Parts: sequence; C-alpha cells; structure tokens
Amino acid sequence: MLEPGTPAPDFTLKDQNNEGFTLSDERGSRAVLVVFYPFAFTGICTGELNAIRGDPAFFSNDSVVTVTVSCDTVYAHKIFAERERFDFPLLSDFWPHGAVARAYGVFSESTGVALRGTFLVDRAGVVRFSESNSLGQGRDPEGWRDAIAALS
Repeated sequence: MLEPGTPAPDFTLKDQNNEGFTLSDERGSRAVLVVFYPFAFTGICTGELNAIRGDPAFFSNDSVVTVTVSCDTVYAHKIFAERERFDFPLLSDFWPHGAVARAYGVFSESTGVALRGTFLVDRAGVVRFSESNSLGQGRDPEGWRDAIAALS
C-alpha cells in the first residue's frame, strides 16, 4: 500500500457516465480523496459511499474532490449510482483488471477485487493519508474528514 509522502500514481478511468477522470488533471487545483471499494451493491460498500453522498459539500468543493474506484464495470456503476443516488464519480478499474488498485497496493490477487483502500492526494500529487482495510472490515469516514481537514 502506498504510504504518505509517496507520489500518487496517475490514472485515467471512466465513471458511471462513461466520462474519463484523470488524477493529474486536478494537480495544482484540488486535493483528491480516492476511495477504493470491493463491490457495488454490497452492504459495507454502500454504507461507506453513503457517507460521501450524505455530505457532498464537504467531500467535493473548491479544495477537494472525491472519487471512488472498484473493479466493477462502468455499466454496473451506472445502475449502482442510479439506485443509491450517488452523484460523485464511481470509477471503473475493470480493464486492465485492477491496474489502478495494483498501482496503489490495494488489489487482492486471490479475489480479484480492490481492498478497502483510501488515499488523500494533495494538490502536488503526493499521498498525504492512506489506509487499507480487508474485505469485510468497513472504514470510518471520520478519518477521511480528519485527513481532509488537516490539508486546509
């Protein structure tokens, strides 16, 4: 897993609307909270993403943007976003399968999914906060809030 102080690997992925998101496009402008999750439509993942949906002004503003990443397809993300009313980017790391999760050190080779990794990338493109939990262990979004607040 990438540790704080490490340059964040750049990536371009498609979101649920088939629009591209490139990490380096935010460089110099906003920090990026990158939230990896294993599966759409599952309880723990939905609960974690609900925390982002519940406070859109905090998680996406002039200082920070939040993106989520799983190995699900763009099409699965589209239905997941519509069902759960997620209007933030759900990025697909489907092909090459898990390449971005691997670059961040949070891909499970045995299950073929992203682990619960979270990375706060500052405006300079450097990881300032990172965490990784196993598949069945949810994260506390308060840690994300604290990390974002510490950048201010």
